[in-house]
Amino acid sequence: MTAYLTMEDLLHYTWRHKLLPLGKLKTTDGREVEVIDPGLHNRNAGPDFFNAKVRIDGTMWVGNVELHLKSADWYTHGHDRDPKYNNVVLHVVCEADCDVRTEDGHYLPQVVVPIAGSLKHNYEELLRTDHYPPCYKIVPSLSKLTIHSWMAALQTERLEQKTQAIAEWARRCNGSWEAAYFTCLARNFGFGINGDAFEQWALNIPLQAVGKHRDDLFQVEAVFMGQAGLLETESVPERYRDEALAEDYFTRLRKEYQYLAHKFTLQPMDYSVWRFLRLRPQNFPHIRIAQLARLYHERRSELSQLLECKTVEQLHKLLSTHVTPYWETHYTFGAATSTHSEKHLSAASLDVIIINTAIPVLFAVGRHRQKEEYCDRAFDLLEQLKAEKNHIIRMWQECGLEVHNAGDSQALIQLKREYCDRRDCLRCRFGYEYLRSSQP
Repeated sequence: MTAYLTMEDLLHYTWRHKLLPLGKLKTTDGREVEVIDPGLHNRNAGPDFFNAKVRIDGTMWVGNVELHLKSADWYTHGHDRDPKYNNVVLHVVCEADCDVRTEDGHYLPQVVVPIAGSLKHNYEELLRTDHYPPCYKIVPSLSKLTIHSWMAALQTERLEQKTQAIAEWARRCNGSWEAAYFTCLARNFGFGINGDAFEQWALNIPLQAVGKHRDDLFQVEAVFMGQAGLLETESVPERYRDEALAEDYFTRLRKEYQYLAHKFTLQPMDYSVWRFLRLRPQNFPHIRIAQLARLYHERRSELSQLLECKTVEQLHKLLSTHVTPYWETHYTFGAATSTHSEKHLSAASLDVIIINTAIPVLFAVGRHRQKEEYCDRAFDLLEQLKAEKNHIIRMWQECGLEVHNAGDSQALIQLKREYCDRRDCLRCRFGYEYLRSSQP
């Protein structure tokens, strides 16, 4: 079944890019066919291509086109009983094994379009190769224009994808883009491992209620830690529990949270969702929450502050934060350390926050408010930042691609996750070049 669908996808690709056989196309009953416009590819229900333009025996037809490997598939899929297919003007197949008729009784012209052998060979090679990415052979020969245009499109696609997630957070927060920004910021303070937990935590913070106590950092931290479930006695590792309960800070935080929880009808999340295994202490949720509490208290997590930043340096200054005094000597409740540290976010961590939070939110707000200046600034900021360093970027560099800035690295992350991982080479411009490389 998989191979069957794959070949039909390749037939769609052949038609969309007009990779048609040399010589004149003819319908099964001998009429000449000229493809003026293959139409708009439809990935949803209905005919495969909308508003195609084809000239059949000298007459121009404008309408929809349906593609199948065999003519009989028209009946297998029930198109002969579906009025949505009455406006199909041409049936494109690899094998014409019968005549086809629409629901309103019209016989459709059919044209046989074979999949070129070299195209089929290249496609199967892309699907079965063990090397990653599968198109590595073609990358060194790609023109700078091809690479630049595809990278620019991928960069935009990634920001658009993140915009959808941010807009969904705004919807869940009753239309509040302020809360959506805070949720995005919190999620990325999880730095991957605790990202889901931080998102759940942020959505569990009643910002309007907490805002009434924003000027008191201790109360903000009490709500933040309490809503995370980290003030529950059971959340403290057993070996530190007695020390935590004996500490004045932990006791006062618990008491303050109980008061505020009663006042605002708060319900803490399950502390067991937090992950600590193989996590460096500076990334413990206690530390990240304490840093977020200070950002919130100092009003540096406000959307209006973000929208005023125009350079990476201004964003670094805005989002730089450190912990409250207790956490300068602790990584978790009850476990005092011998060293004293303010536990700042490193420059590298700030860059990660900017790439994954500040820039996407700036772009999303620009789209929402129809302010292109915010969207343009998002792209400018990506160009100002250094490229990320990870296995995905190294993989593409080994293939011969140059990575100059964060815009490039974000584009390549999008390419791997949305195209390479899914083996969706038919939608990739690098894949297109690979497929057509051996075409006559």
